[in-house]
Amino acid sequence: MQQTLDLLNFIKLKPEEKQIADKVIENKRISDEEALFLYQHARTNFLAVLANYVREKLNKDYVFFNINIHIEPTNYCVYNCKYCSYARKFKDKDGWVYSLEDIEKMVSKYKDSKITEVHITGGVHPHYDVYYYAKMIRRIKQILPHVHIKAFTAIEIDFMSKKARMTPEEGLKLLKEYGLDSMPGGGAEILVDSIQKQLHDKPGPDVWLRIHKAAHKLGIPSNATMLYGHIENYEHRVQHLRKLRDLQDQTHGFNAFIPLKYRSKNNKLSYLGEVSVIEDMRNYAVSRIYLDNFPHLKAYWVNIGKKNAQMALSFGVDDLDGTIDDTTKIYTMAGAEEQHPRMTASEMRQLIKAAKRIPVQRDSLYNIIKIYD
Repeated sequence: MQQTLDLLNFIKLKPEEKQIADKVIENKRISDEEALFLYQHARTNFLAVLANYVREKLNKDYVFFNINIHIEPTNYCVYNCKYCSYARKFKDKDGWVYSLEDIEKMVSKYKDSKITEVHITGGVHPHYDVYYYAKMIRRIKQILPHVHIKAFTAIEIDFMSKKARMTPEEGLKLLKEYGLDSMPGGGAEILVDSIQKQLHDKPGPDVWLRIHKAAHKLGIPSNATMLYGHIENYEHRVQHLRKLRDLQDQTHGFNAFIPLKYRSKNNKLSYLGEVSVIEDMRNYAVSRIYLDNFPHLKAYWVNIGKKNAQMALSFGVDDLDGTIDDTTKIYTMAGAEEQHPRMTASEMRQLIKAAKRIPVQRDSLYNIIKIYD
C-alpha cells in the first residue's frame, strides 16, 4: 500500500483529485458529486492508482477465482429487452428449453470434478413457476451435494413466484428450503426508472432492490451488477451506485459488484456500438472507489475478454469469476470476444500471476480454499 501512496504523491494531483484521494485514504466516503467528477474529469492514471489503493486495503494483492459452471435452463423469455441478444420466443428456431432430466445429465458430468458452484440464470419462461425451479435445485443438489447453488436473478424470482401465486419473499423462502445458497446480481441494468423504461418492459428498479433486500434478510447473499455503455450517462451510473451502496449499508448482503459492458451484436441497440476499453477500466476504478462497503469488485472475463479482465486487475478489480467450462451463451450471442468461454484453474492462475497478483481459489462466499503464492 505504501508504494501506491507513493505513486499518488508522484502524480501531480489536481486540487479536486487530491481532495478525493485524501478522503479515501482517511476512510471517508466520497459523495455523489465527487463520483461524478471522477467519471467526467479525473485522469485515468489517478483513477487506477486510487482504485488500487482501495483494492489493496481490502484484499491485499489477492485475486480470487472459483471453479464453476453455468446452467441456462432456457432462452425463451416473456420480456423484450432492447439490449438482449439472448432471449427468444417460441416461434424462433434457435430457442431452447432443457427439461429437469436434461439438467440432471448436464450436472452428472461434473460428479467427480472439482467444481464448487453451479450458477443458474436464463430467460423468464412463461410456463414455469417457483416450484419447478425448486425441484431443479433439489435435483442438482442430489447429484452434487457439495456444490453451492447461485441461482436466479431478481426478475426471474419475481415472475416465478407470482406464477405460483406467491410473493417474491415467499418464493425465496421456498427456494432456500430446496437448496438455494445465493443469488447472482443480474437484471439490475441501470437502477434509474427513466432509463429502464427505455430499455425493457420488465419490472423496474424498486423490484430488483426489494428482492435483493428480502434475500439478504433471509440469509441469502447476492451480487450486484451494472449494465453500462448504452443509453445511460454518468449521472445515471452514479445514481445506480448510490442505490447499491445505500442498500449495502442496510443489509451487508452483497458479496461483489460486477460491471457488465453492453455488447452490441444482434440486438435492438446495436446502432449504439460499444464504449472503449479505456471507458471500461475507468468504470471499474470509479466503482471501486465509490462502493466502499462492497468487499469485492469482479471483472467477468466472459463479458470483456481475458486480456481486458487481466488489465482490470490494475483498476481496482480483485475477482475474475470462475472457470465456466463453456457453459454460458448470454454474452457469446451478443458478440463478446470469448466465443467459447472456458479456462482451467491453471490458466486462471497463470493469467493472475502475469499481472503480478496472487491467485486465490475461493468458494462462492469468498472463503479461501487455496492461496497460490
